Amino acid sequence: MTPTPVHIPDHILAAIYDHARDAFPAECCGWLSGPAGECAVDEARRVENVQDEGGHPTHPGRGVETAYVFSPEDLLALNESLDGDRPARVIYHSHPNGRAYMSDIDRRVATSPWGDGPAYPVQQLVVGVEDGRVTEAALFAWSDAEQGFIELARFNER
Repeated sequence: MTPTPVHIPDHILAAIYDHARDAFPAECCGWLSGPAGECAVDEARRVENVQDEGGHPTHPGRGVETAYVFSPEDLLALNESLDGDRPARVIYHSHPNGRAYMSDIDRRVATSPWGDGPAYPVQQLVVGVEDGRVTEAALFAWSDAEQGFIELARFNER
């Protein structure tokens, strides 16, 4: 069974695209939250990409232009949201190469260390940005049938 895409309203996409343009040439990152029990979001939370501090779980030496990582405080807030009335539904980040895809590293980091599902019960939005212009965005979710992330939706450039 294919997962249902989380509904992301246009004004939330616009906020994420602004974040991607503001962060360029670095990767931006953050998450989207919404009311518990709904498959929709109504809030975007920008997170500082602290990759330059070397905290990436698989590639600590990469820079902010090719990797992202949440601060421990932001990661704790994301985790705490999952049990609240406005849980995180989507983690987002950008690719400054203009392409919206889940790289092998993205997939590895978003997958449980035991390989049995997603690391977090959220979907993944990747925004392609190049020369400060958003080129595309794509939404991904874990598929039990595929035992990996699959693309659910594509969004137009802005």
